[in-house]
Amino acid sequence: MFQQYNRLPVATSRSPEDEPFSPPARDYALPEAEPFQSHDDLSAGASRPRFMGAALGNDPSRHSFTSHTSEPATMVEDYDHVPNKETSFYALNNYQDDPQDSDYNASQRTFGTKASPTVRGTPYLEGKRSTYASPRSRSKRKAIIIGGLAALVAVIVAVIIAVYFAVVKPHSSNDSDSASGATKGGSNSSGSASSPSPTGGAAQNLAVTGGDGSTVTMEDGTTFIYRNPFGGTWYYDPKDPFNNAAQAQSWTPALNQTFNYGVDQIRGVNLGGWLVTEPFIVPALYEKYVNTSTPAVDEWTLSQAMANDTASGGLQQLEDHYKTFVTEQDFAEIAGAGLNWVRIPLPYWAIEVREGEPFLPQVSWQYFLKAIQWARKYGIRINLDFHALPGSQNGWNHSGRLGSVNVLNGPMGIANAQRSLDYIRIIAEFISQPEYKDVVAMFGVTNEPQGNMVGQEALASYYLQAYNNVRGASGTGIGNGPFISFHDGFIGLAGWAGFFPGSDRTSLDIHPYICFDGQSSAPYSSLLTVPCSTWASNQNNSMSAFGLSTAGEFSNAINDCGLWVNGVNLGARYDGTYSGGGTWPFVGECAPWTDWPSWNQSMKADIQQFSLASMDALQNWFFWTWKIGNSSVTGKVESPAWSYQLGLQQGWMPTDPRQAAGICDPTAVFTPPLQSWQTGGAGAGQIPASFSSSFSWPPATISNAGAATLLPTYTQTGTVPTLAAPTLSASVSVNVGDGWNNASDTASMFVPVATCSYLNPWCGEVPPPSPLCSAPAKRADQLAAPTITATP
Repeated sequence: MFQQYNRLPVATSRSPEDEPFSPPARDYALPEAEPFQSHDDLSAGASRPRFMGAALGNDPSRHSFTSHTSEPATMVEDYDHVPNKETSFYALNNYQDDPQDSDYNASQRTFGTKASPTVRGTPYLEGKRSTYASPRSRSKRKAIIIGGLAALVAVIVAVIIAVYFAVVKPHSSNDSDSASGATKGGSNSSGSASSPSPTGGAAQNLAVTGGDGSTVTMEDGTTFIYRNPFGGTWYYDPKDPFNNAAQAQSWTPALNQTFNYGVDQIRGVNLGGWLVTEPFIVPALYEKYVNTSTPAVDEWTLSQAMANDTASGGLQQLEDHYKTFVTEQDFAEIAGAGLNWVRIPLPYWAIEVREGEPFLPQVSWQYFLKAIQWARKYGIRINLDFHALPGSQNGWNHSGRLGSVNVLNGPMGIANAQRSLDYIRIIAEFISQPEYKDVVAMFGVTNEPQGNMVGQEALASYYLQAYNNVRGASGTGIGNGPFISFHDGFIGLAGWAGFFPGSDRTSLDIHPYICFDGQSSAPYSSLLTVPCSTWASNQNNSMSAFGLSTAGEFSNAINDCGLWVNGVNLGARYDGTYSGGGTWPFVGECAPWTDWPSWNQSMKADIQQFSLASMDALQNWFFWTWKIGNSSVTGKVESPAWSYQLGLQQGWMPTDPRQAAGICDPTAVFTPPLQSWQTGGAGAGQIPASFSSSFSWPPATISNAGAATLLPTYTQTGTVPTLAAPTLSASVSVNVGDGWNNASDTASMFVPVATCSYLNPWCGEVPPPSPLCSAPAKRADQLAAPTITATP
């Protein structure tokens, strides 16, 4: 049973800026810092729960998991036992985004190749207002009309003023920001949107910017009404497509302004299940193929099933999903919800696939380009999360293939890491270009690697090489490429204190969940202090001991109820149906936790208070996830605690996330700013040689494989694929970039040695081939059924 807690008072309607912070100290341990529990009790083929780390309950540790798989360029054919084959006119009227703040005025390409290329929020708002005053000056345009009626004069003047402020002034203001052949402005605004309506023909003289209540015209000519009560403004001019003048909210710096990390608060949401599918997020995709001889349990098996289903469109069904699951209106709604960042999972097959890998290649990248355009239009920054690596970094379904861990683990651990580092370099070269760097402002280089399995030394070595690849593409210092985000590998924030000293703009990422392992029937009302007591002090400490520390994922779930939350057809611990291993006694029926249409206002208020406490404790965060798709069987969302959008629609998510400020008071809080080098200032990028030499690449040994020198590796002789830029209208002549920011980076791609034998990249912990290099390389046609690798 969970410990019983006194319920926090439900937040009042006061502005979070009304009272200063005076928080006390916390000394509770972060679950993620707890030891990682073994899973050798899982049955063969069982999907691990998606998430890891300790949970509440009598057991201080908790499991988590979910997985992926794919094949190499060449493999030894006799390894039959290897796993699975298969934009503001508000100032005119002294608009205030906070009605209780009397002092604040809101006015304020196709794929090519490259071969040898020649806070915490409210406590700091006063400081931020002075730093981020609106750059737009407000002037009145007078028109003198001789003759005519007075009424006609008034009408003409009104029209002139409206056109000036809606089109002419924003455009001219943003023109001043152009540089290096590409304008750098931003559209930082958004809002809830009404259903789109057709324009009825070719649009002429369309507005290029607007705020709350304005009409937005999308690429296909349909329109919707932009809803943003927070002073946000959108901006998009087809003739100036890289303008960064938009602003998500009045308190968030526009994309053409500096985001002050450690002072400006990251309030974000994930776009999970979009470009990397996940069964519990998009169940309808999987339900179609779940009752087959080889059920779809991950994107690998889903892709195979779709490819065989030519009558339904084959693998192209995935593009239909990309087109519809997340659209421009979602970005507008996200900004209108008071959110200023999105974290977007991206798989390696957005770049390429190799022999035997069934994924739809490169197409998801085209939709990530759309995400950049939409984020730019509404002033939202992107955290690109490299979510699925070749061979799988964690063996869970959201890595692409359910099965074994093959990055930094097992005989293909080095080769798969080499390939992954190349993909990190390719992505970094693209997003570091002037046209994209202000939108894609953070890069999570690897999602949820199993640090306790591969070892922190090996993981740190890999991370340092990833850091070098990103900074090699972007350079160091403010404005040069993205912030780099390292997942803690479930080792815990405290375990990374002091790592990467002098590194330029690096951050730690944790994924705190309390819904796995120990289960309890305790209601939300008894768990409202859990986020504050469990997470807050660790976040504060890490902001000082390491630097920027964010929660890349968290949710409102307090148990594991929900369709396929643990994996396809694995059941739930809560109701005793979990078949992934272990003994789980019946706690209660899951129906009350998933039947959201029956939730009363009291329960919704408790969930909202829980989410606010989580936001305040975590300080800089990304909720998992923006939306959960409907089940094709029941026609509704079956995992409601995980959907931010549904929570907004139904009333259990806060319409203004700033209400979170002070929920965890009194408690000790991080005092900004971050150290200068942590944000790209003096000393940034000067990592001591002694540290670098201690974590040189590659590591000396690989877990479950032995000495790195005895393992298969790739060679740098391949042609580097370059990520494509967006295709613009033929009438627009602007620089879209060539996909490669640093022309002096001419290193080739890691590819198999022609005369070497390799295991399948997804082989698991099997003996390496001997000898490593022989006559022509051979390949296995089949892979055995996937098994779950027990965690150390």
